[in-house]
Amino acid sequence: MSAAPAERPHSAEDSDREESLLDEANLLMERNPGYRIEIIEGQIRVTPPADGAHGRGLTDLMLPFILAGLHGEQANVVQAIGIWLPTGPEDYAIPDLALVDADFEDHYVENNCYDPVAFRLVLEVTSSNYQSDLRTKVGAYARAGVPVYVIVDRKHNRVHVLTEPAENEYATHRVHAPGELITLPDSLGAKVTLDVTAILTAARAKPRKKS
Repeated sequence: MSAAPAERPHSAEDSDREESLLDEANLLMERNPGYRIEIIEGQIRVTPPADGAHGRGLTDLMLPFILAGLHGEQANVVQAIGIWLPTGPEDYAIPDLALVDADFEDHYVENNCYDPVAFRLVLEVTSSNYQSDLRTKVGAYARAGVPVYVIVDRKHNRVHVLTEPAENEYATHRVHAPGELITLPDSLGAKVTLDVTAILTAARAKPRKKS
């Protein structure tokens, strides 16, 4: 999601603090209902609620996966599910949308987060802090070994599909423009086709009327 996050630089190695980063992140979550709190590369990232078009786009994005039969006995399509990351001792992210194995609950780690092994795909719809989705999370998800990372880039009106994770990056990174159809990898478990124009249109916010 990454909507105008207010990053707070904290180090996971700060031994002078009694509370862990995870404790502080959970406290922030309690004090800021509706905000998304993540820890990536040892930094707490606080993301305000996204706009309505963001949510509408996510709902439309779920449909191709569900219609392909990827929400049932073998797999689940889930919004805002925590993924435990190998980028730091307390690192985790909460992607906007994920395709996970149906037994993902057997891979629980802690703090409502699950082992990356259960994730077939993660997807982010950008907001004002689009650089986090396009840069920081690319490395984080690649290191976690997530096979497919999809970014709906509302800033530049493009859809990115990243596959073949290798250390801190994805070996394959394709950028798709309006008018294109995207066929996602067969590794998801079924054929899923995304219409770039339809996705970007659904996720685009209408100009607000001046009062």
